[in-house]
Amino acid sequence: MINYKEEIAKQISEVTNINWEELINYLEIPPETKMGDYAFPCFKLAKTLKKAPPVIATEIKENIRTENTIIEKIEVVGGYLNIFINKKLLVENVLKEIDEKKDKYGYSKIGEGKTAVIEYSSPNVAKPFHIGHLRTTVIGGALYKIYNALGYNTVGINYLGDWGLQFGKVMAGLELWKDEYDLENDSINSLLKIYVRFSEEEKQNTELTDMARKWFKKLEDGDEYTKKTWEWIRKVSIDNYNKTYKLLNSKFDSYNGEAYYNDKMDAIVKELEEKGLLKDSQGAKIVDLEEYNMPPCIIITSAGTTIYATRDITAFIDRVNTYNFDKMVYVVGAEQKLHFEQFFKVLEKMGYGEYVKRAVHVPFGLVVDKNGEKIGSRKGNSVFLEDILNEAINKSKKIIEEKNPNLENKDDVARKVGVGAIIFNDLYNSRIKDEIFDWDTILNFQGETRTLHAIYLCKNKKFNGKSKLCTRY
Repeated sequence: MINYKEEIAKQISEVTNINWEELINYLEIPPETKMGDYAFPCFKLAKTLKKAPPVIATEIKENIRTENTIIEKIEVVGGYLNIFINKKLLVENVLKEIDEKKDKYGYSKIGEGKTAVIEYSSPNVAKPFHIGHLRTTVIGGALYKIYNALGYNTVGINYLGDWGLQFGKVMAGLELWKDEYDLENDSINSLLKIYVRFSEEEKQNTELTDMARKWFKKLEDGDEYTKKTWEWIRKVSIDNYNKTYKLLNSKFDSYNGEAYYNDKMDAIVKELEEKGLLKDSQGAKIVDLEEYNMPPCIIITSAGTTIYATRDITAFIDRVNTYNFDKMVYVVGAEQKLHFEQFFKVLEKMGYGEYVKRAVHVPFGLVVDKNGEKIGSRKGNSVFLEDILNEAINKSKKIIEEKNPNLENKDDVARKVGVGAIIFNDLYNSRIKDEIFDWDTILNFQGETRTLHAIYLCKNKKFNGKSKLCTRY
């Protein structure tokens, strides 16, 4: 495969007489595709060449040949060169390499001997798997496969939200209303209804919040009845999630959730105290981050319980000791940006700075409804992912019935194409922007999704051969 950055740097080097290995570090990816595939800022060459950046940019453009080369065109914008690569040549080279390498296309050995840990999916236990968890599961699953293809020893962690105050809410709700719900035959949906009801009623009754805190404290203290109830809730939830993971073909190497670190947090709190990092604040214990213009990071709440940051710090240190990772990737929503900045900073202060440098938060936008409201279990407006996948499968099967009613293994093909279309739709959209959930849009097999559908059927000889798309693929 052509190394485009290297080739562009070498062509600029021929014009400027500056070493291409220096120039390659200046090449950037523009924020928008209309600004080119690569951008080269000429400001850094002004001192060396003793010319104004716009003049340098114009001279480079005029002296680089674009006819029958990897560069299709160059535009000068102020002191920048916006460089557009030759798409026809790119496609030819990519297809040639795919033909040569087959299933090993894109593979390399740059990660050999290194370990990459990826935390993704991570649904909250006691709630069904809803549409909001699709993005982390799909993006994380793609990264897992990419790191594997690059030669890394990749560890996928499903960091289940199986600890925290939400369990106090569910358990308190069970005590109050368990006889009103069908917990035996419809366990997961009943648990969700109890959680939503409790979250709504506690807004008007603060005593319910205190009740939830007491239940969670009993769980943290190891009360036998509370622990057995928690184990039942966790099992019911995981059984439900596995149905969706089976449809998505998602697999994980570890299901160590927040609860796994319950007996490991005391040591971390003690380490924070010994290093003089903990401070008392209104009954809580915090790490002061004012010098970094951040709110304090709460470690122990005023109720004496741990919090997300406590568990995430503990999990990070445990993964350092378990995997000695070279990369630690968190595929978590963009709304958690401050949380990661805070606990990463605490880890730095604890002396884990070298490992923090290897960690990255991969954020993504929320899934919102047409009114811009976040879709989530607390609001009671959840859309279950299993329902969406089944709808996509049914729609795919309907298309197959119309196009090729005699196709063998129609159910299997419909499952692969339907689920594949949902995954493709999510990866195709901007990762950072919020995604508006709309049934018509997500199940629309037009445009790129329709093309993907047709390519699969054509390549696997599943179409009747009359589609114009089959003649292309």
